[in-house]
Amino acid sequence: MLEQLVKYAGPTKPGFAPKDVRWAIVCDKQSKFLGVLELGDASLKKNPGRTFSTCPELDQNVKQAGGKSDFLVDTAEIVALYGSKATDEKIKVKHDYFVKLLQNAGKVMPELRKLANLLDDSKAMLKIQTRLQDLKVKPNEKVTFKIGDAFPVESEAWHEWWQEFRKREVAKTSHGNVMRCFVTGNLVKPKEVHPKIKGLSDVGGRSSGDVLIGFDKDAFRSYGLQQSANAAVSEEAASAYRAALNDLIKNYGKRLAGAKVVHWFKEKVPEEDNPLTWLEQGAEAEELIAQDKARKLLDSIQSGKRPKLADNHYYALTLSGASGRVMVRDWMEGQFEELVGNVCAWFDDLSIVHRYGGTLAKSPKFLAVLGATVRELDDLPAPFVSKMWRVAVRGEPIPQFALAQTLARVKVDIIQDQPFNHARMGLMKAYHLRKKGNSGGDLKPYLNEEHPNPAYHCGRLMAVLARLQNAALGDVGAGVVQRYYAAASATPALVLGRLTRTSQFHLNKLDPGLSYWFEEKIAGIWGRIEDNLPTTLSLEEQSLFALGYYQQLADLRTKKSDKQRGG
Repeated sequence: MLEQLVKYAGPTKPGFAPKDVRWAIVCDKQSKFLGVLELGDASLKKNPGRTFSTCPELDQNVKQAGGKSDFLVDTAEIVALYGSKATDEKIKVKHDYFVKLLQNAGKVMPELRKLANLLDDSKAMLKIQTRLQDLKVKPNEKVTFKIGDAFPVESEAWHEWWQEFRKREVAKTSHGNVMRCFVTGNLVKPKEVHPKIKGLSDVGGRSSGDVLIGFDKDAFRSYGLQQSANAAVSEEAASAYRAALNDLIKNYGKRLAGAKVVHWFKEKVPEEDNPLTWLEQGAEAEELIAQDKARKLLDSIQSGKRPKLADNHYYALTLSGASGRVMVRDWMEGQFEELVGNVCAWFDDLSIVHRYGGTLAKSPKFLAVLGATVRELDDLPAPFVSKMWRVAVRGEPIPQFALAQTLARVKVDIIQDQPFNHARMGLMKAYHLRKKGNSGGDLKPYLNEEHPNPAYHCGRLMAVLARLQNAALGDVGAGVVQRYYAAASATPALVLGRLTRTSQFHLNKLDPGLSYWFEEKIAGIWGRIEDNLPTTLSLEEQSLFALGYYQQLADLRTKKSDKQRGG
């Protein structure tokens, strides 16, 4: 994983990192204060500001020594002694260090020394603080400088000075022997404190960032090794994997309940050919039929029309944060062709007849499939999200936990007479299709009157009896489904025989032709069950009961609509 992240990052320089900066203190070329400028898109409610790709960054272990700030970019409270903590001695020390860095860098970039003088001027500082307050700047928001039309942070004039300065600072806190790098295999002096990964605050991480590799407790260490020497990684490799993860999370990360997924490819793939995008989006729009796209792309790869895609590889990470650490919940890699095939199979397995019959329901987006197992998306546990993402991407069996959760929600929907959720019904069907040695292969998107499992036909019978009651009595409030579905789906032998006998009362209320049709339908289903009426049903059999009920009901609705169109 680390090797692929470093390859994705390409060449990187330790001590530099992209940063989002919202505010700029604007000065003229003589460093006279002119005002404060909001960067980025000021119309956004949560404006992140402007991204500067090559900002100076001081190492975490250097900062931990205390009294240190970053160079050229830092928070408003440190740069301008602004906010409620401005009188705090620790903030003042960091501010003085910030000014000192500007003075020292003035040797190679004279305008920075003028900025240092500006920050030493109490009258100018008061003007800056007043303007920051007028704009309601938060003390922890990032601030930089703009001199005339230029941002000093974008200049390369200070780069060499900064690299030398940082090297000296790091050397003061660097300890340990030469070790073998986990990423490159080279002998290196390992990076003691690794840089933090940003962008996981919405999935359990900290807004200040989380470490991927860290050994800050004795229980995490071995052989007397200190800190990250327990997993030796060079400074260059640590800088590279951090740059890769930050870029992937910021630009391509997708939040799925309590986890965040990122992916990339060995060779660039056009967005319109990205199967993981289809997996996330499903058929949200009429023009985007994910299942059809996946099948067509797979056919073109297998027929040799897209050789570049056939040789490509994918990489996928599932991440979350926990107590300041990055939790890698899953790592997957494989051939692009395999990925397309698995996504295609995912949609095929989930395909189910529409609740009103006649056609297939639209392919669900991945989050809708997850939501099919719970009442609210917030109830989804992160480990389950990670597992289901792997199921979809790798073509693995669906865990029984997902079936149990889905079946419970389906029962609630049926008993409360709520519209069927297509993703729920499709997920139960997919479970059986993916379970080895199960008769799920006999499940089709539409009704299968030849299905070998009696539980499926018990569900069909329940649907026909419910429609019979409705045809005879109309809407009677709590009907046969609301009263008996829960019992029939668990102990059919105790319920279905009695319901079939009492159905004669409903048949007598119908016209002879319709009565005969229902009698034939009921007799045909009993012919499939024969003497195999189950006493009790297991969890999997109860899901087959639900599928039989659903598909039979959709089939009945289809027949009715066909008759109406024909008339």
